[in-house]
Amino acid sequence: MPLAAPPALLLPLLGLAAAAVADCPSSTWIQFQDNCYIFLQEAIKVESIEDVRNQCTDHGADMISIHNEEENAFILDTLKKQWKGSDDILLGMFYDTDDASFKWFDNSNMTFDKWTDQDDGEDLIDTCAFLHIKTGEWKKGNCEVSFVEGTLCKTAIPYKRKYLSDNHILISALVIASIVILTILGAIIWFLYKKHSDSRFTTVFSTAPQSPYNEDCVLVVGEENEYPVQFE
Repeated sequence: MPLAAPPALLLPLLGLAAAAVADCPSSTWIQFQDNCYIFLQEAIKVESIEDVRNQCTDHGADMISIHNEEENAFILDTLKKQWKGSDDILLGMFYDTDDASFKWFDNSNMTFDKWTDQDDGEDLIDTCAFLHIKTGEWKKGNCEVSFVEGTLCKTAIPYKRKYLSDNHILISALVIASIVILTILGAIIWFLYKKHSDSRFTTVFSTAPQSPYNEDCVLVVGEENEYPVQFE
């Protein structure tokens, strides 16, 4: 059947379109919006916060930063499903004494916060931030931790790669649409061709030359031939 062809042709193209949106480094990463996240559940001894950062930079990422309520909720929901460690997880944040403000290690802007116990009077030198996975709130704590049970890492999808991926999806969609249209047109042409061929076949037989004599005439002629004509 001609119309059964499109699904078989579309399968590899749909796979291509699906692959185009897979912008994270590997399947162990989780994509949310324009970023990829990985949760490294490996306990390590820590001499400084840089030891924790190195866990992420070794994977081409940095410690996690959070920029809106949706991202905070996503991280919280994912941690509840995957995390086996303590209730408090280090965020990629530090207190910059030069301008007395918290900053993200990945140099992104501080556009959102969810502090649970903000106190402007406390000494914030060597202060880091922790995400409490039961409430989703942020807590201040000492950066000088002796070990961590795991690390949250994040990397942004490069603009170029994201732009190309969007183009790949558009191109794949156009190719799929073109194949569907061409297949339907092919089916219509085949149907019309078959119909025309059947019509010609019927016409040829219906217009075949007929004998000038019908069966009755032949019978009469045969009977007359039994009595030869005699001439006097």
